[in-house]
Amino acid sequence: MIKLTARQEQILNLIRDAIENTGFPPTRAEIAKELGFRSANAAEEHLQALARKGAIDLTPGTSRGIRLRDMGGERPGASQLMLPHPALMQLNLPLVGRVAAGSPILAQQHIEATYNVDRSLFSAIPDFLLKVRGMSMRDAGILDGDLLAVKKSDSARNGQIIVARIGDDVTVKRYRKSGNMIELLPENPDFEPIRVNPEHDDFALEGLAVGLMRAWG
Repeated sequence: MIKLTARQEQILNLIRDAIENTGFPPTRAEIAKELGFRSANAAEEHLQALARKGAIDLTPGTSRGIRLRDMGGERPGASQLMLPHPALMQLNLPLVGRVAAGSPILAQQHIEATYNVDRSLFSAIPDFLLKVRGMSMRDAGILDGDLLAVKKSDSARNGQIIVARIGDDVTVKRYRKSGNMIELLPENPDFEPIRVNPEHDDFALEGLAVGLMRAWG
C-alpha cells in the first residue's frame, strides 16, 4: 500500500469527489482554492508528489489531465500487467461541428472528423467530441476551441457539466434543476445563466461532459 501524507490523502479525495460529482478532475486553481493554498503552484507540487508515488497519472497537454490509479494492495506493476493491449484502449470518436436544428446531434452531416484517442483520458467512455465555442465556461477550464468529450445522456445531476440543445443552439453549461425549471449556469461572470422550462421550451439534454482535450500551439 502506498504511504501518503494527510495532505496528499486530502487532495486525492478531492480529486475523487470532483470526478464522481462532475465528471472532471479539478484544476490546480480549484485545488488551491479548496485547500487554502496561496497559489496553484502549491497544488501542482502535491500533484507531482502523488504522481511520483503512483497514486495518479498526470497527462501533459490536456486540460484537467489528472487520472486516478488503482491504489489497492497489489504488488508494484500488477495493474500495468493487466492493462489491455494499447490498440484496445483507443476510441474512435466523431467530432461534432455545427448542429442543424431538429436533427440528431450525431447525424452524419454534423460530423467534421474522427479522432483516435486514449480511453484512459476520460472519466467515462464518451460517445463523441464537441468543439467548444466561446468562453462561457472559462473558469471551469473549458476554453474556446477545446474538444469536449461527451457521453450521451438525457438526464443529469445538479452540478454536472452538460451539453444541451436549446432551439438552434448547442451549449455547454453546468446543470441545475429546481422543480420544473432548469438553469444552465456559465462559469464566467461575463455571461448570464440560461433558464429553461422543458415543458414549454425547445430543450434537449444531449449528454454529460466526461473529459477535455486541448490543442496546444
